[in-house]
Amino acid sequence: MILRSAPPSPFGRKVKIAAGLLGLSDRITIVAADTNDASDDLRTQNPLGKIPTLVLDDGQTLFDSRVILDYLDHIAGGGRIIPREPNARFAALRMQALCDGILDASILRVYEARYRPQAIHHQPWLDYQADKVVRALAVLEAEPQALDPVPHVGQITLACALGYQDLRFAGTWRANHPQLVAWLDRFAAQVPAFDQTRVAT
Repeated sequence: MILRSAPPSPFGRKVKIAAGLLGLSDRITIVAADTNDASDDLRTQNPLGKIPTLVLDDGQTLFDSRVILDYLDHIAGGGRIIPREPNARFAALRMQALCDGILDASILRVYEARYRPQAIHHQPWLDYQADKVVRALAVLEAEPQALDPVPHVGQITLACALGYQDLRFAGTWRANHPQLVAWLDRFAAQVPAFDQTRVAT
């Protein structure tokens, strides 16, 4: 399989960490993708031109990260990072959705700075995105987070969301979220792929 991604992508990082946890890393070749390059064949592999995209052995493609993680769990036997029991399953999927939302809002803030001149930045819109992150982190901080022996999709995504706050926002989240800081330290100690996929700030 071929994973089209880029090192800073937190969604690509989700896939790499999941592959490591499931023992599938040696079955995936990572090929860099440039979403801004119209000639990159990413746009034929994924008509949205987004990463991550997973190219299967038969040439079919899967996207986005949630679908790819579901597929990796499936080929690893199922029930490994997506629980089978309904209550646990939907709790993990809900957590994944919340943390994907943190990432979506954070990336929109990054893109605003990257692609629009500062003179036309729309501060109320930036504040709207930032507030999503503040609210979501407050909820996660208030609810002690478990860490499964094999972290599920929600826990993987939480780690990537916090890592992205470190990468793009200088770790400012840490001062007000000591429980999440401690949780991320435990995750990093338990999951070698987290440090292996870290991008220098």
